[in-house]
Amino acid sequence: MRKQKPVSESFVRMTELVLPNDTNTLNNLMGGRMMHLMDVAAAISAQRHSNRIVVTASVDNVSFREGIKLGSVVTLEAQVTRSFSSSMEVHIDVWAEDIPSGTKIKSNEAFFTFVAVDQSGRPIDVPEAVPETAAESRLYDDALRRRQLRLVLAGRLKPQEATELKALFELD
Repeated sequence: MRKQKPVSESFVRMTELVLPNDTNTLNNLMGGRMMHLMDVAAAISAQRHSNRIVVTASVDNVSFREGIKLGSVVTLEAQVTRSFSSSMEVHIDVWAEDIPSGTKIKSNEAFFTFVAVDQSGRPIDVPEAVPETAAESRLYDDALRRRQLRLVLAGRLKPQEATELKALFELD
């Protein structure tokens, strides 16, 4: 039996200031810089959960809802939603705050998958993630469908074997 660990112990909040070197010619945070920050926050969350070195395995659909302006404060919140044998799904919310105007918007959201590895780079088991709140339980329950979709899209699982996904489309 795998060790269990509450998902709340993996929570990470990271804050950055958008400086001129981080922006494009429209003075918005560059998408690549945003993805870098998301990867760092998510990796810290996965490391907290697993107590291991982790590597990024996949990133789900990162969409940029709102541009983040020069001078904004960016807050990233990351938390493991579910773990499998050696992999962990991490959910990230990104908030942009304009302090002078007092406005705060959610600008990005994504799911990253990490694999815990040993010193030789081989996958290693991680603790089971245990949700404690209703919101954590929803993310936990839906994580299996997201995982199956990732595996189908990567060609590592046949669509007919994706039982959780098939259940979404079965009509009585």
